[in-house]
Parts: sequence; structure tokens; C-alpha cells
Amino acid sequence: MSLTLEKCNICPRLCRVNRYKTTGYCNAGAEIKLNLYQLHFGEEPNLSGSKGSGTIFFSHCNLKCVYCQNFTISHFGWGRKVTSDELADIMLSLQDSGAHNINLVTPSHYALQLIDVLKLARKNGLKIPVIWNTNSYERIETLQALEGLIDIYLPDFRYFDSDASSKYSDANDYPEIAQAALKEMVRQVGHLKEKDGIAQSGVMIRLLVIPKNVNRIDKVMKWIHDNLGPETFISLMGQYYPTYRSVAFPEINRSITEEEYESAVKVLTDLGFENGYIQGVGSNEDWTPKFVKT
Repeated sequence: MSLTLEKCNICPRLCRVNRYKTTGYCNAGAEIKLNLYQLHFGEEPNLSGSKGSGTIFFSHCNLKCVYCQNFTISHFGWGRKVTSDELADIMLSLQDSGAHNINLVTPSHYALQLIDVLKLARKNGLKIPVIWNTNSYERIETLQALEGLIDIYLPDFRYFDSDASSKYSDANDYPEIAQAALKEMVRQVGHLKEKDGIAQSGVMIRLLVIPKNVNRIDKVMKWIHDNLGPETFISLMGQYYPTYRSVAFPEINRSITEEEYESAVKVLTDLGFENGYIQGVGSNEDWTPKFVKT
């Protein structure tokens, strides 16, 4: 079955609504809507570098994470509609501003439209790497349609347990969906490769430490080790803080502790992961240098 917006089957929700006339679970229509674009200097050092990552934040999302830090964009849909030509021009303007890459943040629900935009941007002179910055709730068929257009996949792996993914993100099938998606991403672009300290291609997986380890990040890391290999590039994020609807979930309605973060670091190092970043607790930008296998 081909991918279509007329009976939308772009993501695992399979809403099958006509997005030219209405919206499905993600609340996105057929027109691309973005919130902002900018040179971002707070991403991982091999993405931001010295000149910044050319980030484009898309409105709406196919998950409903109760602790979403960008909820005004992802849940409330703040932003403006842009044409394909406008978006291609934005990508080129970010490149002209010196961006090391084009970083598409939460783009999955616009995948079909972005295929055409990326082809247009490449035709018009886009040469820097393109990042697919995703929550990993992706259909394999959609990822396959992106093959050759995406240089770097930057996926989250949020949950190992379906009870947690259902409770906190309204996606009971998230663990198996994400696992299959990660395998497909690695098949397409391999493990992360850098040139002069800047990522050029491959996969880097972001792992968010959440209070009380409700997402079983230890099991997430074990799965990555066993299925993708210890050479997988990991970004271990300590920036969780309670926001949006976290107040309704007492167990996660606080920041993480140093002990919780260090426990995750210990699992990471004990498993022998060879590449990655460790982040300061409570910081969005405090990344330590790469760690290496000891």
C-alpha cells in the first residue's frame, strides 16, 4: 500500500483521514506548519559545532507525551503554515548562514511533504547533511520512502515498557515500533560518522533519563547494545523537568536526581558503549566530551 495523505497512513496511528479536509491524531493537515527556525547552539557538540545546527521546529506531533517540553508547539500546534518553496528557501538560508546541518525537529507527520521539499532544496543547492530528529514512532514504510534524503537519524528511544508508553505518551505499541524503526535507520545510514568533529551521516540515539526510571532506560540500553551494537552513538540526556501535564503524575512530577542520572551512566559504561555524550543534570546544553570504551 502506498503512502498517502488522503487516507493518512504516514505514521503508526493509521488514522486514515483525508488530511486535505480534516486532521487525525496528530492534528496536522496537509500543509506544512512550522513554529520557528534558527541556528541552534545547544544541540550535541557534533551537531551544533561552532556555527550552529539549522533547526526547523514543526508544529504538532503523533505522540502525546505528558511531560513534553515543547508542548505549545507539539500539542497546541503553535506556528504558521509554509509552502514547499518557502521551506526549501528556509533550508537554503540556514545553509547560507553557516549551519552545519538542517535539523528537522518532530517532522514525521509531514514526511510525505518533506520528501518533495528536500528534493527541491537539493536541486536548488542544499549540500549540508539533513537530520531527521524524531521520537521514533515511525512506520517502516515511511522511513524507507526517506532513504537517500536523510543523512543523519537522531531518534529518541523513550520506553522499553508498553505500560509506560501508554500512560505517558498514549502509544501502547511504542516499544516494538521504535525498535523496528531504529533497525531500519541503522540499515539505511549505519553508525554515526564524523568529519573534523561534526556529524556527517549515521544514527545517534537520544535517551532521556526520567524520574524513577519509569521508561526502563536500563533495558533500553541493553536492547540497543544487543541489537545495534556497542558502537552505537548514544546521547544520554539529563534535562528532564516536570512540565505540561506532569503534575497529574506524581511519580514524574519532579526533576531527576544526580543519583538517577549517575545510575544510567553506570549502565551505559558497564555495557561498554564506545561513543556518546553525557549531559549535566538539569541542563539543556551542558554536554561533556565523548566517552570511550574503557
